Amino acid sequence: MPTFTAPDGTVLAYHVTGEGPPLLCLPGGPMQDSVYLGDLGGLTAHRTLIRLDLRGTGRSTVPRDPESYRCDRQVGDVEALREELGLERVDLLGHSAGANLAVLYAARHPERVDRLALVTPSVFAVGLGITAEDRLETARLRWDEPWFAPAYASLEAVTAGRAAPPDWDAVAPFWFGRWDDEARVFRAAEQQQRNDEAAALYASEGAFDPEAQRAALAAFTAPVLVLAGEYDVAAPVRVMKEYAGLLPRAELVVQSEAGHFPWRDGPETFVTTLAAFRDQALAGPPGT
Repeated sequence: MPTFTAPDGTVLAYHVTGEGPPLLCLPGGPMQDSVYLGDLGGLTAHRTLIRLDLRGTGRSTVPRDPESYRCDRQVGDVEALREELGLERVDLLGHSAGANLAVLYAARHPERVDRLALVTPSVFAVGLGITAEDRLETARLRWDEPWFAPAYASLEAVTAGRAAPPDWDAVAPFWFGRWDDEARVFRAAEQQQRNDEAAALYASEGAFDPEAQRAALAAFTAPVLVLAGEYDVAAPVRVMKEYAGLLPRAELVVQSEAGHFPWRDGPETFVTTLAAFRDQALAGPPGT
């Protein structure tokens, strides 16, 4: 397992799997072990995945300064990994909360990014609003599922700000395109893979400047894929359309019957989408 040293001396780990052009992958959680990304539905048949274990997660060491868990302070870790890999430019993928780090990196180092894929991205970095009705409307697409009624009641409590602790577990089915035994095992593993101290500091005060971030993204000229899940209550399609509108060369793709982890819900579709995005990006903008 290769490691490198971040600018503040923290030793960070990364994992290299697959064949093909490299794709640097930033996990969500926030602050979850990158192992949950797996092979991204079989994308390793087309790309060499380079999964970064964020500081204090997975095989990476715990930093001396806990404040360095803040998202904006981890941009230097991504740049240090690029230098470690000897890549002039990178294709970068951020999932969920990891998309915040991905767009902060793209804004600070636009000349280093060839392509940017944002998979069911969190919107904290860009300051978009997700309403209760956005989430509930998305949830109602699942009305015929056997687990729907109690899960929806708990989601109503969560979105109204009156959730009891059991409600947070009860809404778990909405995160997955299929709520089955594999999804239950995946969900249980999440609880063990996340660094809760780091997660609490990831989006702390000063981490994001949405107005400045949106201005930087408006000037970002590399191709961008915003991949949404039709069933994703965490990143509803309406808001993902708005997100894609912030970037001049963004393409929005909505994966049918997918939740927050689209490579699990429809691996063939996910891989095809990512492969097509790379081919389209290689072709360049019209007229080139």
